[in-house]
Order: sequence, then structure tokens, then C-alpha cells
Amino acid sequence: MKLGDLAIVQKVSSSVLACKLTEMGLYPGKEIKILFKAPLGDPIGIEVGDYTLSLRKKEAALIEVTVGT
Repeated sequence: MKLGDLAIVQKVSSSVLACKLTEMGLYPGKEIKILFKAPLGDPIGIEVGDYTLSLRKKEAALIEVTVGT
């Protein structure tokens, strides 16, 4: 995804972090927006509702989305 892209969360893969990511608002049907990426691509900042969430690429890889809503 590129900066400014909007996406809809489709699924959060099963992992140790799945419950925590869901608690932070990353659940199926939720719209997210890519706000920033660090110079080396890690971490990534996403807008979830009315707050900004920073995730490492490894954590973001657990979130399946549909881009271009």
C-alpha cells in the first residue's frame, strides 16, 4: 500500500497478536488509512478511527485488507 491509501480490514491472521490487534480496532469491516512509513519502511503509521496506530511490518503483515475503497 502507498501513503494515503484507504483499505478495509478483511481478516486478522491467527497469531499471538491477533487479539491485541482486534482490541486496537483492527477488525473485519474497519476502514484504515496509511499515514506514514519510516524511511526504512518500519514502522508504519495507520489511521484507525480517530487515532493513529504504529505497527511494525511484521505486525502489519498479519492484517489482510482490500485496498482502494
